[in-house]
Amino acid sequence: MNFIDKINLDHYPLKLYNTATRQKETLVPLEDRHIKMYTCGPTVYNFAHIGNFRTYVFEDLLRRVIKFFGYKITQVMNLTDVDDKTIKGAIEKNITLNAFTQPFKDAFFEDLRTLHIETVEYYPPATEYIHAMIEMIETLLEKGVAYVGGDKSVYFAIQKFPRYGCLSHLHLGELQSGASDRVANDEYDKENAADFVLWKSYDSERDGKIFWESPFGPGRPGWHLECSAMAMKLLGTTIDIHVGGVDNMFPHHENEIAQSEACTGESFVNIWMHSEHLLVDHKKMSKSLGNFYTLRDLLQRGYTGTQVRYLLLQTHYKTQLNFTFQGLESTKNSLSRLNDFILRLKEVEGDNCGGKVEELCQKTLDHFAGALADDLNISQSLAALFDFVRDMNGLCDAAQVSKKEANEALELMKRLNTVLALFSFENDEPIISQDLQEAFERRLQARKEKNWKLADELRDYIHSKGYMIEDTPQGARLKKS
Repeated sequence: MNFIDKINLDHYPLKLYNTATRQKETLVPLEDRHIKMYTCGPTVYNFAHIGNFRTYVFEDLLRRVIKFFGYKITQVMNLTDVDDKTIKGAIEKNITLNAFTQPFKDAFFEDLRTLHIETVEYYPPATEYIHAMIEMIETLLEKGVAYVGGDKSVYFAIQKFPRYGCLSHLHLGELQSGASDRVANDEYDKENAADFVLWKSYDSERDGKIFWESPFGPGRPGWHLECSAMAMKLLGTTIDIHVGGVDNMFPHHENEIAQSEACTGESFVNIWMHSEHLLVDHKKMSKSLGNFYTLRDLLQRGYTGTQVRYLLLQTHYKTQLNFTFQGLESTKNSLSRLNDFILRLKEVEGDNCGGKVEELCQKTLDHFAGALADDLNISQSLAALFDFVRDMNGLCDAAQVSKKEANEALELMKRLNTVLALFSFENDEPIISQDLQEAFERRLQARKEKNWKLADELRDYIHSKGYMIEDTPQGARLKKS
């Protein structure tokens, strides 16, 4: 076993910012070393945009950090395939709900793979948990915290839940003015805190042929109810962590707490976490401003999933992330530096041991882990990584790294990459064509002969084919631009 794997990270208490208490709290699992986490997934009516993926990359980082510190995790990410938007889309195309949503579900999973987001344990579609939602509504009606309205929809009475507002820190007394108004839409204005819908009564003009039978009549569940029912069905009545974007905090997560705790009489979530918004050039992303991008838009512009992941990853989740194409371009240089470093470590030969690598690795892992344990301080973790690259390159330049030590450094990079998922350790250098290899060798010869004109022409030809000439301690070589 490599010494990197022997280092015990148990002495780092993992502290996370809890939106509900407005402070960092040490993660204490309900079950020994086993975290149960619910993360809000996509509404599958369109392709997810980069603002969505800012949240999904943060959730992936959180998952990877939890595993990095030795915890087991069971994570649920829901797929909202029944709500106002999906039903409207299916009706407009005159197809079934499943036929409408399935292509967007497939695209979502493809995007997750592109961004190196780990597969979680459960991806429940809301349409497969309608029965659990109906059972939950029945319990809420029996307890008198829900009622059937004049439109035959079922509503949750927020005045019957005194803790309403505990997450967003809004006081129920301030919300009473809107509490008599019932809101049947899945989403509503944050200024209008009203009794929210649990079961939306069937409307043939609005819903077409899409509905489910229930004891309350035909219809379908409200969006807020879906997450509560799926979370408790798969993870239990109380879960360790619930995560989503800051825009979900109110009313969606607030409503989840109310209906879940009113139903079970138990605390729903121990730690709530929310990622901040993504802006584009300091403006809110919108199609009308022409600054709305899906992941596919960026891939079509020639960027890679790894570059997009790095950009979305490098800003702390509680800080607004400003997306710019200049910032995306700069990720190329950072990733190139990391991958060049890995390649350099692989090429180290010899037994000249400077004796400094093991201590440097341990110090780097300590700083990297310590920053992550402090509410996922990713900027400090990345700083520790790049300090390590700089210091190791200095040792390599001074020929103070043996092959064994280089391998130890590679093992550390692999350990850090279980969190970052940014670089590859495979020998996946592209195959260089014969004509390019010949041009490269002719240029080397031209330089020896001081035929600078021919050397420059061959260099320009090599560049035109998407390659650059890189000088290394072992000599010049071709590298993909």
